[in-house]
Amino acid sequence: MAKRRSFHKKPQPKFNFRINGNINVPRIRLVGENFDEISEAAGQKIESGVHSTREAIKWAEEMEMDLIEISPKADPPVAKIEDYNKFLYLKKKKEKEIKTKTVKTVIKEIRFGPNTDEHDFNFKLKHAQKFLSEGSKVKAYVHFRGRTIVFKDRGQLLLLKFINELAELGAAEELPKMEGRRMIVMIAPLKKNKK
Repeated sequence: MAKRRSFHKKPQPKFNFRINGNINVPRIRLVGENFDEISEAAGQKIESGVHSTREAIKWAEEMEMDLIEISPKADPPVAKIEDYNKFLYLKKKKEKEIKTKTVKTVIKEIRFGPNTDEHDFNFKLKHAQKFLSEGSKVKAYVHFRGRTIVFKDRGQLLLLKFINELAELGAAEELPKMEGRRMIVMIAPLKKNKK
């Protein structure tokens, strides 16, 4: 009996740039900052612009570097001469910096019933104030169980009062709306409260 082959997908590299001989187009647009070095290696004045791919590969080899295709969909494709490992390192570093700069939005939920009393309301209000001052969004909702669905107006009044009490710290993204058996409102912190 023949041995079965496993068809697991190989993990694709995050950055998949064609380099040197794998660039199979006749001409490329050469860009970069190291044209003095390229000119010196080629023995002639080389400037950015469209060049023969074969010539560019030769210049890269003379500099002991790689020709890297950085924009294959351009016409002609854009490439640069640089050390490939250094290029990947800088690309990963840049991506990591961008990732650390993106702010993750935290959403805290606060649940009410249509018959929430004043003490409970104030307790939940304090939590919401704390969340907004920390820069988190607050998703407040009134959950209608069973026959309490007839008290939609109470739920709406409760949420509007909640929005009003939090006006100094946050603003409602839109008016309370029904989603299934819940009336929901999203409150975003005001810019000055974000740390």
